[in-house]
Amino acid sequence: MTAQATTPNLSRGAYLRRSAAAMGDGLLRAFNVNKTSWVGLIVFVVVALLAIFAPLIAPYDPVDQNILFRLKPPSATHWFGTDFYGRDTLSRILWGARISLAIGLLAISSALVIGTLIGMVAGYFGGRTDIIIMQIMDVLLAFPSLIFGLIVVAMLGPSIANLVIAIAITAVPPFARIARAPTIAVKNREFIEAGRALGYSDARLMFGHILPNIAPEILVMGSLWLATAIRVEASLAFIGLGVSPPTATWGGMIREGFENILDSFWLALFPSIAILIVVFALNLLGDGLRDAIDPRLRGEE
Repeated sequence: MTAQATTPNLSRGAYLRRSAAAMGDGLLRAFNVNKTSWVGLIVFVVVALLAIFAPLIAPYDPVDQNILFRLKPPSATHWFGTDFYGRDTLSRILWGARISLAIGLLAISSALVIGTLIGMVAGYFGGRTDIIIMQIMDVLLAFPSLIFGLIVVAMLGPSIANLVIAIAITAVPPFARIARAPTIAVKNREFIEAGRALGYSDARLMFGHILPNIAPEILVMGSLWLATAIRVEASLAFIGLGVSPPTATWGGMIREGFENILDSFWLALFPSIAILIVVFALNLLGDGLRDAIDPRLRGEE
């Protein structure tokens, strides 16, 4: 009897622990093969720590104005220069990381949970339920994420909560699709049939046995869409639908700097570089996660 066939004999907790341990070993092996994945992980962790400890690290108050130091270029006093109101650009980038990362993480976490649940329900029950759900998802996918987010924020108004809602709504359909396909494949495997024979409920089969098997693919999608969420938030802020000033956000800083791009290039350059670094790190991290779930990408048979 195969290991999968004996899975229903395990307790739910033991099965989840075994699945988590196997996933962790796979991630470690993949990251050791693809060294750039470690670079992406380390860079993202460093940026996250800088955001978390911004109140301790930032040399100045991000909203403190000093008109005598307006539009000063980078110097020993202000490493990244100052903006039109004399505010320190480095401090605003560090504080802006808190907003940008928080919006991205909250939006993608919400979309991951909702989209995964929708995709699992569609794939597991199939039939008319699958058709109706996926047709709704197809309609939502017809809108580009930025345009759809723009419509939602324009209707609800610019705020952190509304930005999270707008970005989450745009990300739900991709997560639903990525969860549906492997759910269809896993639900017909022998260990799921054995669970049904033992009288397991649909909820236990879906969340106790199918979800651990499809979780790696969803995590890969999450890392890639986190980068997209940060870009969408910055884009919405750039066109004036982000968090209201004087709160510092990367997109808002680029928008303010664009007005003085010829005379004070650093205002738009440094927050743009911050976005570039985070997005690049998340893409490298996503590559490592992808390698972990596909043995063929690691050169294994």
